[in-house]
Amino acid sequence: MAAATGLGEPPSADAAAALTLNRWMAPIEAVCAALMAAIVAMLFSGVISRYLFSRPIGWIDETVSIAFIWVAMLGAVLAMHRNEHLRLTMFVDLMPPRVRGVVHAFALVAIAAFLLGLIGPAFEHVREEWIVTSPSLELPGGVRVAAIAAGLVLMLAIVAVYSVRTVSTSNLAIAVVGVGLFVGLCAWFSPNLAQLGLLNILIFLTGLVAVCLVAGVPIAFCFGYGVMCFLAFSSNVPLIVIVGRIDEGMANIILVSVPIFVLLGCVLDATGMGKAIVDLLASLIGHVKAGMSYVLLGSLFIVSGISGSKVSDMATVAPALFPEMRRRGNKQPEMVALLATGAAMADTVPPSIVLIVLGSVAGVSIAGLFESGIVVAMVLLLALRLLARWKARGEDTGAVRRPALKVIGRLALIAAPALVLPFLIRSAVGGGVATATEVSTIAVLYAMLIGQVLYGGIGLRRLYAMLVETAALSGAILLILGTASAMAWAITQSGIVQHLSLFLTSLPGGWVAFMGVTILVFLVLGCLLEGLPAVLLLAPIMFPIAKKLGIHEIHYSMVVVCAMNVGLMMPPIGVGFYVACRIGDARPDDVMFAIWPYIAALLLGVVVIAAVPALSTFML
Repeated sequence: MAAATGLGEPPSADAAAALTLNRWMAPIEAVCAALMAAIVAMLFSGVISRYLFSRPIGWIDETVSIAFIWVAMLGAVLAMHRNEHLRLTMFVDLMPPRVRGVVHAFALVAIAAFLLGLIGPAFEHVREEWIVTSPSLELPGGVRVAAIAAGLVLMLAIVAVYSVRTVSTSNLAIAVVGVGLFVGLCAWFSPNLAQLGLLNILIFLTGLVAVCLVAGVPIAFCFGYGVMCFLAFSSNVPLIVIVGRIDEGMANIILVSVPIFVLLGCVLDATGMGKAIVDLLASLIGHVKAGMSYVLLGSLFIVSGISGSKVSDMATVAPALFPEMRRRGNKQPEMVALLATGAAMADTVPPSIVLIVLGSVAGVSIAGLFESGIVVAMVLLLALRLLARWKARGEDTGAVRRPALKVIGRLALIAAPALVLPFLIRSAVGGGVATATEVSTIAVLYAMLIGQVLYGGIGLRRLYAMLVETAALSGAILLILGTASAMAWAITQSGIVQHLSLFLTSLPGGWVAFMGVTILVFLVLGCLLEGLPAVLLLAPIMFPIAKKLGIHEIHYSMVVVCAMNVGLMMPPIGVGFYVACRIGDARPDDVMFAIWPYIAALLLGVVVIAAVPALSTFML
């Protein structure tokens, strides 16, 4: 996601240093690729052994858990090297070059301060876990959590090298002094800060995090730095708690499906399976009025049910459809606006990475979320479809003819194996054949097999690159999960949740007013924090309040995810909006005016979903 990358520009000024770093990363890339391949193989073996032979393999979950956290932390290291950690760049881009250089230095020093502050507690966590042995493998728990310590050390080394090579000495000195003064003043006034109580949440978990966000510090480190300062200067809680919460936030076995579905998106793109679906839909309905808009929305709906990633969906559909849409007179800003909002619409279609993470964090049935997500996406699809039809009321389709049945039949034959994949995923989860984690491996292996036989296949070098790319992207996502878990824990332990719960449950209007607040909050946080961080931060706080008000957890989940997705695509801040502009090769200034009617249509759909609980629950 180019609009949300991490450390700034790579060190082009020193090619030798960059080459040295690349050589250092080669073994880490190889380990990540090997671990990803091993996770897929082990999970698939577990499904076969349990479902076909009724012999569960007990050690698989333990081994996958160990491999997973190592992939997550080493992937975070790769993301640091590749500048792929998610961050907010809008404010930094508006700054003058001189100020931007100082702010960039501050971001690097803030990252380094967080990593340096946690390395000691991370090794202490390893020592504590070493006395605990796993039940099946009888390995020390320290083997698994050593990944956190190793990842922190490696990321600190990369930040140090990049700081020296890419930041001027004067800017780096200013940043070091500035961060040092801040830490020193907080330490000096620590006894006074401890007396402020809940005000420390505003100082550290709101104010400091906001400053870091504006300065372009990656989101994971914003959360982590805020929590570390909050605990260090306003409480007696040891910092090892942060490491424990990061461990817990990343350790849930359900989250293993995140990197595997990311890998599935790479496979679809590499094999051309997604394009086959797009071509079939274009042949069926591309000739009607607003037909290509329908094809765009339908393709996003179907492809989203395979890849689980908005970015992958947009990158698959846009190149296949935009040339023909331009030829038919569609304007680029309108196309990109529909692409962005269509991706937001389709994000509840299973397998959705956001739904999997939400189910893990909030303790909601993932199978239930998958069932409900299809219906909810259809409501939003209808809203966008009606708007697209109204906008195309003057479109001339006289020159467009439906292809011959022979051509449609050939395209259907080509697309059929790809179209089976969404149904395979949903039926495997709904039928109890595999969990949401295991079904992701079935989908990957099916896509690779079909891609190899029918769509040209994937070479070993390309497969290796996809495994490495998957580890890097997943590491960036999972580190956010870990630090957001620590921040949510700190907020909960502060006692503010009880005050918030009392306020929200006593609002005039009851659950209806609470739903309105929820939509507003997640629209704003969806803009600022991207999707997953917003869910991770507020789910532990908001879901108990919703339950107290009698709102069904599936219904509430759908409202949260839909509102968050709309916020993600809202200009001028939404990260997804800028990603869509880059994929669609359009200027954000042009798309900004075109997207608002589509945003309004989605918001209307979200209000309907919030007001009618049966839309989310009748299939359960």
